[in-house]
Amino acid sequence: MPKAINIQAELASLTHLRNRQKDMPEDVVGDAFARLAEYDEGAVFTGSFDGESPWERHTKGDELVHVLAGQTQLTILGEEGEDVLELQAGMLTVVPKSCWHRFKSPEGVTLLTVTPQPTDHSSAEDPR
Repeated sequence: MPKAINIQAELASLTHLRNRQKDMPEDVVGDAFARLAEYDEGAVFTGSFDGESPWERHTKGDELVHVLAGQTQLTILGEEGEDVLELQAGMLTVVPKSCWHRFKSPEGVTLLTVTPQPTDHSSAEDPR
């Protein structure tokens, strides 16, 4: 059954994750993110953090990333090299299927993502 989701209300119920580190345990990171809705083989998520995420990839499909507030540097490792995108509030991008990617946001960012599941994580310098 379709439902309307108040993203701002969901964000207000979350804790902003301060000084995110790429090797933080998932239970600590989880408090900063909400699963808003399910779709096909994935979900829609939102959350806020500053710091650096671990590398991640999604082997079941592309991921849509929309910056709701703040700014972030999104690094995507592709077959032809590395793309670094500077994203700020109001911008979005699509991370191609199976590409390793990570976020760096010293000042903080709030994201909305449409993310296929499962998600693989790596704290390696280069997970390829």
